[in-house]
Amino acid sequence: MDNATSGFNATPQAARLHIAIYGRRNVGKSSLINALTGQQVSLVADVPGTTTDPVRRAMELHPIGPCLLIDTAGFDDEGVVGSLRNRRTREVLAHTDLALLVLDGPARPDDKAWLDLLQQQETPTVVVLNRVDILPDPDGIALQIRTQLGIAPVLASATAGVGIDDVRRAIVQAAPQAAAERSITADSVKPGDSVLLVMPQDRQAPKGRLILPQVQTIRDLLDNQCVVTCCTPGQMEHALDSLSQPPALIITDSQVFDQVHRLKPAQSRLTSFSILMAAWKGDLEVMVEGAKALDRLTPQSRVLIAEACTHAPLSEDIGREKIPAMLRKRVGEELKVDVVAGRDFPADLTAYDLVIHCGACMFNRRYMLSRIHQAMEQGVPITNYGVAIAHLKGILQSIHNS
Repeated sequence: MDNATSGFNATPQAARLHIAIYGRRNVGKSSLINALTGQQVSLVADVPGTTTDPVRRAMELHPIGPCLLIDTAGFDDEGVVGSLRNRRTREVLAHTDLALLVLDGPARPDDKAWLDLLQQQETPTVVVLNRVDILPDPDGIALQIRTQLGIAPVLASATAGVGIDDVRRAIVQAAPQAAAERSITADSVKPGDSVLLVMPQDRQAPKGRLILPQVQTIRDLLDNQCVVTCCTPGQMEHALDSLSQPPALIITDSQVFDQVHRLKPAQSRLTSFSILMAAWKGDLEVMVEGAKALDRLTPQSRVLIAEACTHAPLSEDIGREKIPAMLRKRVGEELKVDVVAGRDFPADLTAYDLVIHCGACMFNRRYMLSRIHQAMEQGVPITNYGVAIAHLKGILQSIHNS
């Protein structure tokens, strides 16, 4: 399993380097992804347009580590269905950490157009000239591509197994720092620190499991050689009494911020899982600045709540119920609150006075940054659950500056 409930043994998709394969129809994208994974991941056929929706496959790529390969539909697809496929392919751009642009001959105008899109987003791109085993003059074509695109292609044949190791090496050389290599807590702790985690085990945390941000944070603290103690809010006083000295840091679920803030020792710093996620997956300074918009909301304002998860909402859901209730208590019952989930995110945000995003534990950092950039470009403040709740409770500045 590779999802939010897979526990300690699997790397979630959001923490993997997202490598997307782009190209025109029938240039061998699916064959290349099968060759890279050593498995029949994507359906291969001579009929153009075989790949429809993006196909994702988790794998390990030494020395990068956990990766997610994404096979996309040909960007030259035509017709009504083709335009829908193109839209799905364009959606993948927002969370592509590294791109493979596959050609089977000299570059065409649409190849150059897609490379321009990737370069505009500063996405590292490896160009692959595929099917070199059947091309009449692969070296000559490679030289032509280098002149056309300004990038020397890697020569390969997915079906013949030629040059696949060269493609892997090119990926390793071009790969940016993976999210899995970045630390969630390194800026907040030092080796040997005692850290207390306050974690409600309610309906939002399925019985027998920890939710993903808790799992990721615990593992990261252990990697940073910290001593970790976990408790529920009701056991926090007992947990503090059991420690020989106050913890250096307390990390809490945002929903119990005020309770934990009252009980924390003066010398212990306080943050939340959601605030840590804001820094790890996005831009904490932007989120803190965005929270100031909470003070400008009126009963006529409109707020967008954005969740990365697409789970079936349960009672007391933080995004759908608790945060809207906090906002309406502060601003007025007339406040309009819309909720979107998963990859449903409006292209036009200008109807909103504020976007409040979840911690984005299910998204990779590039995708979360693309949403932040979109909001900033449109002049719409954006913050996240933990930052917003801390601001509403009046404790954000003490947390952010601790």
